[in-house]
Formats: sequence, C-alpha cells, structure tokens
Amino acid sequence: MRDDDHLGAPAEAPGPVGDAEIDDDEAFSASVGQRLRAIRQAQGLSLAEVEARSEGRWSASAVGAYERGFRTLSLPRLKSLADFYKVPVAVLLGEPLPMDQSAERRKIVLDLQVLAEVEAAAPIRRFVQSIIEARGDFNGKVLSLRHDDLKALCTLVGGDIPT
Repeated sequence: MRDDDHLGAPAEAPGPVGDAEIDDDEAFSASVGQRLRAIRQAQGLSLAEVEARSEGRWSASAVGAYERGFRTLSLPRLKSLADFYKVPVAVLLGEPLPMDQSAERRKIVLDLQVLAEVEAAAPIRRFVQSIIEARGDFNGKVLSLRHDDLKALCTLVGGDIPT
C-alpha cells in the first residue's frame, strides 16, 4: 500500500505523451533552431536585421526563441521562414536532400588562407566559419564544401544553384 492510498487520491495515470517523447520533441525543436541560427548567421543577419527585412513579420525575440528551441514552429510558419531565408524546408528539418551519386562526389576545396585575404568575401567567410564550427573541423588550411554546402553558398551569394 502506498502512503497516499489512505488519502483516497487516485493513482496518477500516465499522460498521453511520455517523457521520452517530450524529450524527443524538445531535441527536435532545438536542432531545427540550431539550423535556423546557422542559416541566419551564414547570411550575415542579426536578429534585428531579420525583423527589419521581414518588415516585422518575424520579431527578433520570436526568431531568437525559435533558434533556442524555446518556441515550437508550426508548419506554415516553418515554411514561411524557409521562404524568407530562401532555403528548402527540408534543410531546416535536417532531412538530406535527394541527390545522385555523381553530385555526392563533387566537392569544392577552399583555401582558407587565400579566402581570408579577399576583402569582398566576408559573407562567404561567415558561411565557411559556420560549416567549420558545425563540423568541428578546425585545421585552418582548407575546407571541402559538400554539394549541399555549395547549394547554400550559391543561395547566399545569389548565384545559380547547382543541380
């Protein structure tokens, strides 16, 4: 007999969502938020600039809360944010984009020392830095851009997206 049985209190029934599912949801929101932040930073935008460029559609505090995983995005808002950043929704969800084997093998190797000397390449350096941090690849000399990295870079600089 439990101590509270004599009080006539009903036993607590498990809720519709278990703790493990809540943890998974929180982890997923956090990972979407991390990708949102990486994309925003790669585009060289502050939270305030997102608010200004979206003409108030995306407040700095709301975007910051999404990035930290403190607020959950609805699907329509997720799509809207993806459109604002000009990235596929699948990128925000962490889904691999379909590509053929030959595209998977294509890579571009950047000489980071030369890139550091090109004054006009500041947005590209920020993008490259976000990749370095995400990969934990701090060798400092070269960086291989994968096909998806190249697509994101083309979006950032306004070039044609490779297929």
